[in-house]
Amino acid sequence: MKLSLQKYGWKCVLGTEAAYFICLLGGFLPLRTTRGIELHHTFFETLPGFAWISFGSVLLGVIYMFIFAWIFAWYFVWMHNSSIIGTNA
Repeated sequence: MKLSLQKYGWKCVLGTEAAYFICLLGGFLPLRTTRGIELHHTFFETLPGFAWISFGSVLLGVIYMFIFAWIFAWYFVWMHNSSIIGTNA
């Protein structure tokens, strides 16, 4: 059965954006050492243009996650659909 890029892509976007916001919120929880919290913030700051935590940076992160999700979805759907060519699935 072939995958639909549109359906799979939007599901990837939904999952990626949810994970992004959960990870952002995790940066405010005092469950780690100070050094661990700094590392968490630094991880997000590896995204070009991201600074912990401004509205513009959060929005930029949403855009990055959207793009990454669609790239992943395109690749996964292409890989899946091209591997079933010639079968009776």
